[in-house]
Amino acid sequence: MPTKSIEDYGLIGDGQTAALVHRDGSIEWLCWPRFDSDACLAALLGTDSHGRWKMAPVEAGSLSRRRYRTDTLVLETEFELTTGCVGLIDFMPIEDNASAVIRIVRGLAGKVKLRSELDLRFDYGSLRPAIETDRQQAVAFMGPDLVVLHAPAQLSQQGSCIVSEVEVSEGEEIAFCLRYGSATSAPPPPLAAAAALHKTEEYWLNWIAKFSIQTRWPEAVRRSLLTLKAMIFCATGGIIAAPTTSLPEAPAEDLNWDYRYCWLRDAAFTITALLDAGYHDEAKAFRDWLLRAAGGEPGKIRIMYRADGSRRLEEWVASWLPGFRGARPVRIGNAAAAQRQLDVYGELLDSVAAAAKVGVVPTDREADLVASVIAHVEGVWDEPDHGLWELRGHPQHYTYSKVSAWAAVDRFVRRNDLHRSADNAFVKRMVGLRNRMHREICEKGLNRQRETFVEYYGSEEVDPSLLNLPLVGFLPVTDRRIEKTIAAIERELVHDGFVHRKLSGEIREGAFLACTGWLVECQLMQGRRAEAERTFAHLLRARNDLGLLAEEFNVRDGRLAGNFPQALSHLALVRAALRFENKASNRGDGHGK
Repeated sequence: MPTKSIEDYGLIGDGQTAALVHRDGSIEWLCWPRFDSDACLAALLGTDSHGRWKMAPVEAGSLSRRRYRTDTLVLETEFELTTGCVGLIDFMPIEDNASAVIRIVRGLAGKVKLRSELDLRFDYGSLRPAIETDRQQAVAFMGPDLVVLHAPAQLSQQGSCIVSEVEVSEGEEIAFCLRYGSATSAPPPPLAAAAALHKTEEYWLNWIAKFSIQTRWPEAVRRSLLTLKAMIFCATGGIIAAPTTSLPEAPAEDLNWDYRYCWLRDAAFTITALLDAGYHDEAKAFRDWLLRAAGGEPGKIRIMYRADGSRRLEEWVASWLPGFRGARPVRIGNAAAAQRQLDVYGELLDSVAAAAKVGVVPTDREADLVASVIAHVEGVWDEPDHGLWELRGHPQHYTYSKVSAWAAVDRFVRRNDLHRSADNAFVKRMVGLRNRMHREICEKGLNRQRETFVEYYGSEEVDPSLLNLPLVGFLPVTDRRIEKTIAAIERELVHDGFVHRKLSGEIREGAFLACTGWLVECQLMQGRRAEAERTFAHLLRARNDLGLLAEEFNVRDGRLAGNFPQALSHLALVRAALRFENKASNRGDGHGK
């Protein structure tokens, strides 16, 4: 099996789904028609035989360079050969009622012959479709799904692979169009490639133009914002955590999870970052998505949902896939959806409060939902949970979970627009609950010997989630307990400038990149700007050549790890960069009493 690296991939997307393109010109991951649909190209998690679309020069030994067109999700790859130079432009058009991948081949110098090999495999690489080929069109169908390839040259079928060879000269341009459709309808016609490219570029350029904050790292921040936008399901406003599943957090381990869903935590964090960057429409769309997902029983809110707001994410294993670089199992669905994670309530109320501050006025239904959520928090906040890291062992009383639950109650009682549907007696009771929660956390979440907050009640270890305590306004960053906690995390969990979850014994996982961004914010809040700049430089160094981040970074090998690209990592980069400019909002609007 050929060696693969996560950093070798680039992202293209259309707000409905996304594809990963390898630097060699091979699209190796595509789920259609949605982010969380079955994959029809799944070579990313196996071999070429599990589905890919390779577009590359026939001549071996080509040198490739790649980049995004400035401020867009249009990916350009150049191949330089002895006979000439050719460019490959990959993008997913922004269309209201269509989803497609367009690949434009452009001659840059001399003459170059290219070969297109499309091998569709439905059901995550397990099923070959039926294929009908007619000159420059090939139609593949399996069950309800239909995919049609429109090519500029004669197509032939070699086994399950649809093949075409073309030659382009300098100044010449040809296009391939792959479209998704329904097996019970006529195959959709090709899209006009040049017009679709222009429309797609305009879409991304117009969107990013709304970002007007001056930063020291404009390219990195804009690329992260574009990546976050690409993970918002345009039909509903739901925000997925990542467009992939089972990219391993560590080699030879089973830390492989499906992230193609909408975590309330990650989505709430993302909304806060987008609001700080000036994007209010996305906050309103997410609020509306949340109201639909919650339905009539807010007490049964889950920690994650599908992109459309549905809640069935039963986990199973695609046993036929060997995994990325042999890392098994390949999981589909996510059993953590059924966990209790108390922190989601605080992050949810934080995002609602942040949206309200910039004019996204809570509706009556939203106010009712908020009051119901707080009533639920009152009944469950003192129970153990599985924590921010969704550990699958026994639940514990995780300190950050308690703090985030406190934050939910705190936001509720301090904002009139959030508690207007509750009676005065309930609000007064919640004020008492908030103060009682704060006292208990300060007592039970603190290790008296170390004078630091710890991972969970009774623990002796710090955890990077504790970096959020000053960020959510639980205690000021100048509080001695917070100062000692940050110092302990830097001393015990930072390796080569990156924050890890654990560093005792052998390092099992990569550094969690979002945590490194949290540390930057804490250092800035402490007035340690030079140190914050050094930490932020490490976060920037973890990006691949296209500016994309995965969930983790393996410091020893200098490689990205975990699902890719990861919303939580990119929003942490945005928040940290804005904090340097004093443009990152303080999530707590003050500190706990």
